[in-house]
Amino acid sequence: MITQVTLLEAILYAAAGMAVVMAILSLLAVLARVVSKAIAVTEKKKVLAEISVEPAQETPKATAPPQVAPQITLIDTDEATAAVLMAIVAERSGIPLNRLAFKSIKLLED
Repeated sequence: MITQVTLLEAILYAAAGMAVVMAILSLLAVLARVVSKAIAVTEKKKVLAEISVEPAQETPKATAPPQVAPQITLIDTDEATAAVLMAIVAERSGIPLNRLAFKSIKLLED
């Protein structure tokens, strides 16, 4: 048996269908916003935990007594050239510059 649907009933069915779709989309939007906020909070906590851990690791370096640089004797060379040579030695040897002790730097003629 086939029933005839009037124009008013068809409009009501269409409106009900659109209302259901809009309600589900609204729920999905709210769910996405809640999940986004939850992820943001956990990421913020993770970043804060990393920040609070990093200074604790670096404090032993900061509490070390300051080292006084020894006087370097420069023979026939200027300070800029000596600085470049010291930087090259530190880079190539892989030893930090503050751990190297230069006593003198002398220009050698070819």
